[in-house]
Amino acid sequence: MKQKFDIIESTCVPINIDNCNTDLIIPARYLASTTRDEAFFGDAFMHDLRFDAEGKEVEGFVMNRPQYREAPRPGVHEIIIGGKNWGSGSSREHAAWAIAGYGARVVVSSSFADIHRNNLLNCFVLPVVVSEDMHQELMQTVSRNPDARVRVDVPNQTITNLATQRSEHFELNTYKKHCLMNAYDDIDFLLSNKDKIEAYEAARQ
Repeated sequence: MKQKFDIIESTCVPINIDNCNTDLIIPARYLASTTRDEAFFGDAFMHDLRFDAEGKEVEGFVMNRPQYREAPRPGVHEIIIGGKNWGSGSSREHAAWAIAGYGARVVVSSSFADIHRNNLLNCFVLPVVVSEDMHQELMQTVSRNPDARVRVDVPNQTITNLATQRSEHFELNTYKKHCLMNAYDDIDFLLSNKDKIEAYEAARQ
């Protein structure tokens, strides 16, 4: 979903799975679908960890616990604290669709698979890379206290654990930052520069 990014302050869902690959994020059987329905892919997010073969909820999985099961909405569960090397495995864009369809706007980890990281950005989900120490602190904070809040300040490129007031700067490509803050995909960006492009073409003639 295209939404402008500014400051996101929210409770978080801790998915403490290192090397969480794209097949866990969305099982391969969903890749044949041609729909772009957000709810369809959101329901598929982490499906085989959330549900057993009979479709029953897996007791104990973090997303099924009462304190974390509420669907994301402004200020609630918009941020996922993921394990290290989030999004490894195949390059399927559907994994980013699933996270976006679920409603998360930010995924935080100490490391991401490169292709998945770019896919997230293209789907208006911000991947935030933090230090190992900050990652461990955030994971511990939100696991111990489901009401703990984290602030992601996109203009200033900082992430803050509001429980401890610890803050870190994160890297973000200038072009992608501009697109996120204006809710632009690549085509929107080109259209926003239509007058400049036409002026350039006219000057060349």
